This record gives sequence, structure tokens and C-alpha cells, in this order.
Amino acid sequence: MEAEDPRADGAATRRIRLDIAYDGGGFRGWTKQPGLRTVQGELESALSMIFSRFGEAPGLTVAGRTDAGVHALGQVAHLDLTVAQLDSLARPRGGVPSLDPADAAASLARRINGILGLDSDVHVSGSRLAPEGFDARFSAVWRRYEYRVADASGPRNPLERNRTLWYPAELDVARMSLAAGSLLGLHDWAAYCKPREGATTIRTLQDFGWNRGTDGVLVASVRADAFCHSMVRALVGATIAVGEGKLEVSRLVVLRDRLVRTSEFKVAPAKGLTLMEVGYPQAEELGARATVTRARRTVETAPPLTPGREMV
Repeated sequence: MEAEDPRADGAATRRIRLDIAYDGGGFRGWTKQPGLRTVQGELESALSMIFSRFGEAPGLTVAGRTDAGVHALGQVAHLDLTVAQLDSLARPRGGVPSLDPADAAASLARRINGILGLDSDVHVSGSRLAPEGFDARFSAVWRRYEYRVADASGPRNPLERNRTLWYPAELDVARMSLAAGSLLGLHDWAAYCKPREGATTIRTLQDFGWNRGTDGVLVASVRADAFCHSMVRALVGATIAVGEGKLEVSRLVVLRDRLVRTSEFKVAPAKGLTLMEVGYPQAEELGARATVTRARRTVETAPPLTPGREMV
């Protein structure tokens, strides 16, 4: 479960943004689960050590709850610290206390990484005071993922095996990109999602394409305002089927508009998928964006993306 906003009880807090990267191979996803190793669990365990003298540790709210095996280079989360908790970060052992809250916030990443260790498979690349109205999940206007595939015509680099799908057939990247581009727009993606009770499957697919990199590996870039469960891996699996000649380019739109799951393609494995970045509006629009996004989406009311008003 994601953390609730502790400001609801009237306590004065400051919100901190964390930028996070991790190798998802050793985790059962982001979300904390009893008895299982998860990214949220590891980070909140570190937070509980840092703030042990304050009672219950602050919890994390994340931009996108990745599944087991999915990696991240640009994950974003936030937590809320009381004034006392923030002040404690400004008083390092053996160091000179800082009176600047920004310095205290920046030190949190160093504290977490120190507990996780140099060889950890999760790393907090930065921590800073969040602008007013910022919500890591609800303020986001887009998330972008990449998926890597080494097909039969490309190299099989064992050093990249944990983040690249090795595919036994040669794939036509031009057909794959054409099929990907045909899917763009605001639609109901029920055919490409695992259903979750009470969750909408309406999303805006903003960008989707394939290219073959200089190393010969096929890379998909997929961007949407948000993704429903397993949506990216289903889109990747469908376009791989097109690239292998098992489905026609036009078939993916037909399947999408039927609004039911299909067995005509396989959902791609998690190992090739990485969350690359999360986009946010300008600071003055963060609160309004969060309010709109919290409302249940419909085709008529899904929030539009305003060009040129994003930051990462």
C-alpha cells in the first residue's frame, strides 16, 4: 500500500522528492508485500533506520508501481517529513549543522544509499524539496518506458541478458513501428491490460515506436499519461507478433477496439522493460494536475497533455 498524506491530520510537514533507479531482477515489484523483497520495502526499511527515534517511519508514494522484474532508471517517489525529521537530517554526526532545509533534503539520498550499500540493486540518485502541490503519482503527465529485444539478427550480449529479451526469430522493425504508431491516442485499453476491480483502462498513448540501435538491439519507446497493469508488455508483445509476421499491422487496432483480452499474441516478459522517466508540469500547475488526475478517467474527461509544459 502507498502511504497516505500525513498532512491530513494537520501536522506541519515538508514534501521530499526522490529520484530512484533499480535493477528489478531481484525484486517482486515495487509495492511492499509481507515476506517478499520489494523496492518499496527496501527503501522504507532504510527510512525506518534513519528516522528510528521518531516512531513510525514515513512511507513512500511512487509515480508508477512497477511489476516484478521490471527495471527503472527514472522512477520518482515522494515522502512527507515533519519539521523535526527534516531538522534531524541537517545535523550530521561530527559535521556542522545546516540551517538550509534544501541541504537537509539533499542529504536524505546520501543517508539512504549509505544504508543500502555500494553494491545495492537500488539507488536513490537524488532527493530534494518538492514544489508546492507536487504529488509523485497524481501530478505526473506522462511516463516513458523502453523495452529491449535482441532478435535472431542481432547480438546476444550476456552482459545485457538481465535487461534484454533474447528472441529466437528475426523481426521486421519497420512493420513493428508502423503497427505501434497506429495505436496512438485516447482509447480504452482493456484488451491490452490485466483487469483490476474498480480501475479504469482508459489511457492516452502519446508515443510508441521501435528502432534498431547501433548495437543491433531493437528498442521500443512507449509513452502515455499513465499505464494500466501489464499494458506496456502487452503492447510490446503484440508488435513483436507483427514483426515476426504472425499478425497483420492493422490487426492491433482491431484487437484494441474489441475491449477484451486475446490469445493472438503473448505478453512480453518483464526483464526487457525499464521505466526511463516521468514527466511533470511546471511548478505552478502541479496541484491542479494532481486534482484532475485523482478523478476517475472517462473518454470525455481524461486530462489532456499541454505541449511545452512539461518537466522531468
